Amino acid sequence: MVSKKNYINEGIENVRSKGSRMVATGTHMIPAASLMKATGVIRSLKEREKPFVTIINSYTNHIPGHAHLEKLGHVLEKELKRLGFNVWYANIGAAVCDGIAMGHFGMKYSLASRELITDQIETIIGAHPCDGWIGLGNCDKIVPAMYNAMVRLNIPSVYVSGGPMLAGRDGSDLISVFEGVGRQAVGNLSLKGLERLANRACPGCGSCSGMFTANSMNCLGEVVGFALPGNGTVTAEVWVDKKKTKTKLNPARVTLVKESARTLKNCIDDGIRPLDILNTASIDNAFICDMAMGGSTNTVLHTLALASEAGIKYNLKKLNALSKKTPCICKVSPSRLEIHMEDVHAAGGISGILKEIASNAKSGLDLKAKTVTGTLRDMVAKAPKPDKDVIRTVRKPFSSTGGLTVLFGNLAPKGAVVKTAGVDADMMVFEGPAVIFESQEEALEGILEGKVKNGDVVVIRYEGPKGGPGMQEMLSPTAALTGAGIRAALITDGRFSGGTRGLCIGHISPEAAASGPIAVIRKGERIRIDAHKGKIDLAVKQTEIDRRIGRLKPFKSKVQRGWLARYSSHVTSADTGAVFDI
Repeated sequence: MVSKKNYINEGIENVRSKGSRMVATGTHMIPAASLMKATGVIRSLKEREKPFVTIINSYTNHIPGHAHLEKLGHVLEKELKRLGFNVWYANIGAAVCDGIAMGHFGMKYSLASRELITDQIETIIGAHPCDGWIGLGNCDKIVPAMYNAMVRLNIPSVYVSGGPMLAGRDGSDLISVFEGVGRQAVGNLSLKGLERLANRACPGCGSCSGMFTANSMNCLGEVVGFALPGNGTVTAEVWVDKKKTKTKLNPARVTLVKESARTLKNCIDDGIRPLDILNTASIDNAFICDMAMGGSTNTVLHTLALASEAGIKYNLKKLNALSKKTPCICKVSPSRLEIHMEDVHAAGGISGILKEIASNAKSGLDLKAKTVTGTLRDMVAKAPKPDKDVIRTVRKPFSSTGGLTVLFGNLAPKGAVVKTAGVDADMMVFEGPAVIFESQEEALEGILEGKVKNGDVVVIRYEGPKGGPGMQEMLSPTAALTGAGIRAALITDGRFSGGTRGLCIGHISPEAAASGPIAVIRKGERIRIDAHKGKIDLAVKQTEIDRRIGRLKPFKSKVQRGWLARYSSHVTSADTGAVFDI
């Protein structure tokens, strides 16, 4: 029985209880069968008796991580038909490539697309009831959107990704190109050198090759139990030749897609649903893995949203308690530029990381947690021991605490997030004067024009979920700082790409548009950051901060029409996962 907190509407309740029989039985539904036959989903009305499953693909050539999903989708379709299913096949829209949307207004649509995609999947399944579905995605907002849809609908379902991209043949990746822009701006790289770098850094299909947001979320799919082992690390492609001049679809990825189809059948046969798998312990497991592998800060945002969708109340402060017990034993680009997802897979993948953490740390990892294939214990049983390089032992970790930290203080009463795995040791404690920008575009221009110096604290505000709107990623300004060699901190109510490194603190909550303290910082005021202690404070008395907040004018969105205007009116701050208030 589904609890009231997971009730959506009468239609979804009927899908949960009756599945495809809603449209595949009864004389009154024979017209629907005629239409199904017209599409080729069934060949005769007799075939209505077979169960129906839906493939929700996200193929698009807007995104390299999705450009090969049409091929994988047909592999999936063929396997599901072989298993005896009638197969509905749909492609969702609104899939955004963050790398292409970066640096212009389009980035504001990225986070907002998460809600659009979840709603699309609800619409497709609600209007065309089935007995189970499988999501095929890969990149940033598509992955969490599919997870959210899994728990919202709560019918048997499995997720499978398209796999990570290979690194360039010289070990470069997309972040090399973004940081190359900063290097070129200060004269450390020629324009032709930058163009050559861009030509080789992204050699083919797949989600960008480091532990950025897409790969972090694909890895966490294994941990929360929605995806098969290898989901986050089996590459999309392999090199055809030793000189690494050409790639082809990875046979191991094709095999994983077929196995995912068989797993969906098992879930349908055994009545396994996402809310049988997802609970507080599995959310804890996800964050523990995130700490151990130094994942993207965006995983915090998306995992909190997943918990919210499932009706699980999760306290952001819990993350620091988990971090204290979880050593960081794996660093991947951008935290360790020469290591990429293909290296993590070769060293044992996510199963290898979890096995070392479970065997030797006091993190509280729950191996009894359910997955679509059994339990987490089953997943780690065959994993190899750490190679002590890509995956270290807990006795000799990269750091004794996790790779993410939540900061609190008078600048972030409801929290802020920093990827400590990407912060140099001598930057963990930092204090400097505020250099304030009211948008990402203004900040990037200021950095490239030399307005930011060593020792400064760059403040980018009104870029939160409501204020942006859309909480656009700040990879361009952070990469510009890194590329230019400027040792400065950056704080924002926006968010960062998984490719960001350095003392970059995002998700400051409440955001400026919600009258958060970040809105009242003044130029030159000193900001103190202690990532060790989880503190971020403005060197101004609380009474003065409160006085300034009280004098703020009501926020008016920069966008008054269209989807982003509706998004801005309903979205909440990052400490909730930037979910809607309805």
